[in-house]
Amino acid sequence: MTYFARCSTRNLSPIALAIAGYAGIGSACAQTPPADPQVPPAEAVQPAEQANPSIRPYPAQANGHGVKIGGYNGSRWAEDWRLMANPEKRNDPLDRLKYLPFNEAGDFYLTLSGEARLRMNYFENPGIVESEHRREDILRLVGGADLHLGGNVRFYGELGHGGIGGHNIGNPSAKARNDLIVQQAFGEVSGTLSGIEVGVRYGRQEFSDGAPLLVTTRDNSTIRTSLNGFRGWAMGSRVRFDVFDFEYTAFGTGGISDDRSDDDTRFSGVTMGIVLPTFAEGQLYLDPFVWRERENGITWGAMTAREERLYTGARLWGDVGPFTIDWTVDHQGGSFGDRDIDAWNFFLAQTYDLGLGGWKPELGIHFDYGSGGGAYGDGPLKVATTPVGGNIVYSYQGALTIANLFQVTPNVTVRPVKDVVVTLSYNKLWRANDTDAVYRANGKPYAGTQNLSGSDVGQAFRAQVSWKITPRWSVTGRYEYFAAGDLLTRLNYTDSSYAAIWTSFRF
Repeated sequence: MTYFARCSTRNLSPIALAIAGYAGIGSACAQTPPADPQVPPAEAVQPAEQANPSIRPYPAQANGHGVKIGGYNGSRWAEDWRLMANPEKRNDPLDRLKYLPFNEAGDFYLTLSGEARLRMNYFENPGIVESEHRREDILRLVGGADLHLGGNVRFYGELGHGGIGGHNIGNPSAKARNDLIVQQAFGEVSGTLSGIEVGVRYGRQEFSDGAPLLVTTRDNSTIRTSLNGFRGWAMGSRVRFDVFDFEYTAFGTGGISDDRSDDDTRFSGVTMGIVLPTFAEGQLYLDPFVWRERENGITWGAMTAREERLYTGARLWGDVGPFTIDWTVDHQGGSFGDRDIDAWNFFLAQTYDLGLGGWKPELGIHFDYGSGGGAYGDGPLKVATTPVGGNIVYSYQGALTIANLFQVTPNVTVRPVKDVVVTLSYNKLWRANDTDAVYRANGKPYAGTQNLSGSDVGQAFRAQVSWKITPRWSVTGRYEYFAAGDLLTRLNYTDSSYAAIWTSFRF
């Protein structure tokens, strides 16, 4: 994954693109670099002409309303296609679907969107256990409709389908197999008060306003993460506030009637954004946050209880000359049953643009840490976690998560030909606390690791190649060789190879 392909904040931070998983919009920000002339028609005009409903006076790339790449967005409601009212801006019949007006003024209109993604995953020794290989043949279909009733009211709806077949696939989860799901369905009212843009949205919706290793839509999955509830915002030119209160969606595998808002979960809080003074080429942003996540029936070690976790932290990110940085630190307090929580995360990513022509090489390194301890004893629970973080940063094949983990990953990104991005990386992984377990991406421990001494979890060699054939059509290939470390091999876990290829078409 292109975790550190340099990305100007005029487009997106590098980590956000890594978490996006490139299901058709960006395996890497480098896939759509700032100077790329091949972008959708809506990007061909001057910024002053754009009127994106999600863009407030606060800089669009930092407003918390989705991941913007080219003319598309990770959350499709954050796109604006009113420029398609001009026939000269349309390149094909699909462009006409982006703006369907209902009145002469053109402020009552409908935007249609869609995605089709075909993907194949191959696992040698799935679960890093010596066993028969697994092959997953995956289909994602998504259709959305964005209805605007004047400049202040809108309704958005989105349906999704996830299909899976292959070999040795077991019992796929509802995020891989789902006949039909209402992924999003919300209403929104927005306007301007005393020069401040304000808005409120209610219903089922995607949410990605935060450090992407803490909060993401998990686009790598077939069915993306969606939440149910309320979101409100206020944005000036240099400061913004976002307040929210959600329940998670519990997925079924059938039609739209079995996907429900989960009353046993709650995710709420405030995210703030500050545009820092410019002191060099580029721009930095500071995003403090206070969040609370409450879930019933969480298991750590041998104990299952209600957990209430309070996240307090900040994210500093943006460009400074040839450097792109994305740094996040958070402390986690709260309670797990009758025990206190005292955990920490830090994610420190930096990339350096060598400033060379030709292949445009970029060098990067990131450090990721999640504390551990207390899951198998008394006293405070010190195992760090995330509300909806992305785990592919630690393992493409889902072998690991940030809980009780320290990772160092140097990487290099090059562009050997136009619209092709290649990233090579090396992951070295250690256990943060040797009294606690090593944890899988699903949060389950590798049984018995908590009883072993040592810290060597393993290492991984990874490669990704992304080709943007057209602005709408892309192909991505990915490979990982995971070499199990001493902690895992002593329990008869083994090395594993993973390969994936997928193609995505969006309109």
